[in-house]
Amino acid sequence: MLASVWGGRIVSESTLPSRINAARRAIGDSGGEQRLIRTTIGKGVRFVGAVREQHAAGEAAPASIIPRLSIVVLPFANFSNDPGLEYFADGITDDLTTDLSRISGSFVIARNTAFTFNGKSTDVQTIGRELGVRYVVEGSVRAVGDRVRINVQLNDAESGAHLWADRFDTDPADLAQAQYELLRRLALTLYFKLLETAGLRIARKRLLDVDPEDLFIYGWALFNRATTAASLQEAQRVFERVLEIDPGSVVAKIGIGYALGTNIANYWSTSVQQDVARAQQLLLQALEHDPNSARARVALGLLRRLQSRLEESRIELQKAIALAPHFAPAFWILGTTLMLLGQPDAAILETEKGLRLSPSGAAVPIAYTILSQGHLLLGHVEQAVELARKACSGNPRLYFTHMCLAAALGLEGSLDEARAALAEAIKLRPEFDSLTRLRAYCTWGSPQYWALRETTTDRGLRRAGMPDE
Repeated sequence: MLASVWGGRIVSESTLPSRINAARRAIGDSGGEQRLIRTTIGKGVRFVGAVREQHAAGEAAPASIIPRLSIVVLPFANFSNDPGLEYFADGITDDLTTDLSRISGSFVIARNTAFTFNGKSTDVQTIGRELGVRYVVEGSVRAVGDRVRINVQLNDAESGAHLWADRFDTDPADLAQAQYELLRRLALTLYFKLLETAGLRIARKRLLDVDPEDLFIYGWALFNRATTAASLQEAQRVFERVLEIDPGSVVAKIGIGYALGTNIANYWSTSVQQDVARAQQLLLQALEHDPNSARARVALGLLRRLQSRLEESRIELQKAIALAPHFAPAFWILGTTLMLLGQPDAAILETEKGLRLSPSGAAVPIAYTILSQGHLLLGHVEQAVELARKACSGNPRLYFTHMCLAAALGLEGSLDEARAALAEAIKLRPEFDSLTRLRAYCTWGSPQYWALRETTTDRGLRRAGMPDE
């Protein structure tokens, strides 16, 4: 069916059930009733209604049935006389098409179809209508002095508006490595922008009670920009709604499990054991259905860390990175796991990889906090202070960023500032006003980690005024 319907276009596995559900909704059918579109287990899907009317050939697809995350990557233009850059431009187009097709629910036009527009001056709205997509990615490469510049932009095919644009400069001496790094960063950035834009479109058109596909896109858009307990809970409520509509939804189970784990990791949970148990149940169910879901692996890696099953956490996160090497949060969560294994050097290395992929965004303050903690464990107090300041500046509402800054300033000897940072942390989470109470919540970590922490982080917190009891 994938080959017959999409004719060589690259679509994710989740596209098929989502489009069948959309077709049912369009004609007043449902998965429960199956009056017109019937699923036969082990065989496939069959239309069983009487056909009475057919649209004319060549008629454009109605906007209502165009997939929300439908994309075409147009061939990148080479604005130079260097034939080597022509291959470079084609390589970016090919690999970016492949990377975007891995997004759950995405519908990506295949390379061969996209290349029929190569060299043509066609506006994005026409391309969108002809190919039945909502978004168009286009770009160019050119030589600028002794550098190669890559320009990229994401366009709304319905309005023709530019949604996002950026440029990247690289050394032409090592284009292969540059292409690898650039593509990982580009794929991640486009992923976040697509979800953000699709989420805003869905919310604006008030489609949330109608389409589970819209709901999960909106849920991930909320999740990606969640910076407080309340905003994370809002994302979780959306995933819970998807699960109500479709109790078998793998995406909903991953979303809820990931949200529950993040809530615990950010010190926001007031029911840790219950949250862990539910997250584990949902994530294992999701992975049983889709063992190659990178996001489910990341969420399970986070959960295993919170259970202090650190080696299992490391393995899950490394699997996730192999499946989706552009997904920055996997590197940050792996960095924390390695730190808790007593390997701060390795933790810093992995976290910095994630920051190169995603140097901006709602989660970056957390990455700076991880780096600060790693340097603090190594006794690099000056670097720890600088990174903790960046974390607090990026998101002043996170308890643990202020706690990390207080510890670093305490070790540095800046005691007035350390006390102020500690006071701010306790203001955000009054129940964590002693090392004993903090450790009762943070039960994860190897003996090597706790030994390092005792002589660095905890020592700094004591100097900042945190009591043991």
